[in-house]
Amino acid sequence: MPHTAGGAPHTPPRGPFRAGDRVQLTGPKGKLTTLSLEHGVVYHTHRGMLAHDDVIGQPDGSVIRASSGDEYLALRPLLNDYVMSMPRGAAIVYPKDAAQIVAFADVFPGARVVEAGVGSGALSLWLLRAIGPTGSLQSFERREEFAAIARGNVGTFLGAVPDNWSVTVGDLVEELPQAVEPQSIDRVVLDMLAPWECVDDAADALVPGGLIVCYVATVTQLSRTAEALRDTGRFTDPQSSETLVRTWHVEGLAVRPDHRMVAHTGFLVTARRLADGVVLPNLKRRAGKAEFSDEDVEAWTPGAVGERGASDKKLRKVARQAAAQARKVAAAEAGDDER
Repeated sequence: MPHTAGGAPHTPPRGPFRAGDRVQLTGPKGKLTTLSLEHGVVYHTHRGMLAHDDVIGQPDGSVIRASSGDEYLALRPLLNDYVMSMPRGAAIVYPKDAAQIVAFADVFPGARVVEAGVGSGALSLWLLRAIGPTGSLQSFERREEFAAIARGNVGTFLGAVPDNWSVTVGDLVEELPQAVEPQSIDRVVLDMLAPWECVDDAADALVPGGLIVCYVATVTQLSRTAEALRDTGRFTDPQSSETLVRTWHVEGLAVRPDHRMVAHTGFLVTARRLADGVVLPNLKRRAGKAEFSDEDVEAWTPGAVGERGASDKKLRKVARQAAAQARKVAAAEAGDDER
């Protein structure tokens, strides 16, 4: 996978569409289709054809007419659009949660960030945009198939894999102490099944005042993560939240909530790293039942509640698709540089 000469190229392409660009077509009924433009290729629909060459050379925001006479709005996809349509092996972090992670973790240009696991690369793209070319993102992923999909997706969107991003395949607990110096990381983002297993290693890596944010799916994971952060004695009292997004239909005086909404996708747990030797003052609160067993946790794992994981065969196929898209974009960029 090609790399950039420095940090991530965060400026989206501008000007007319070129071969290799991704375009989002909105059809007559509002259906969205995302294509990678290639000379001589034709997009077929059940109502007609639309040649890629009819889009290439047109300005962003143009309306293109298909052979059937149907009109399609052509726009470059935003990062929000891209992560919702890119090849995926693992479930992605939704944009609403990625936005909250970037905000609550106060990810800033130049920040040194650790992320685990990388999944399909959606959150990695948001973090790379937030840290800018002067920051660094070190991602850890247990499965090579997911790492390959993430590299392909990031390379496709950015045009190349940025030099300020690394992906290490392995367990965070084993790999993190070898990869970073103690107290050298500004932010740690954990998107994994059992983040409580990694809080001590995250505390070792974080600078005093640094921040950890954990993204978990179930209330049992939420409880165990929060209690693990408290038990270390090395973090402030954890804060927990979830984000619900409800869109509205607004047309004249017909104003009402949409019938469908993006409700629960996950919980965020955040805490700040204390200085070494500091004891957090006790907070006055009601005593509660904080004890739980491994059986309690097992009852709420994704497999136990019916979530089906992707097969190895499907992951290999998605990884090939993501890598092929990234190579097409890189080849188009190289062709433009030669011209």
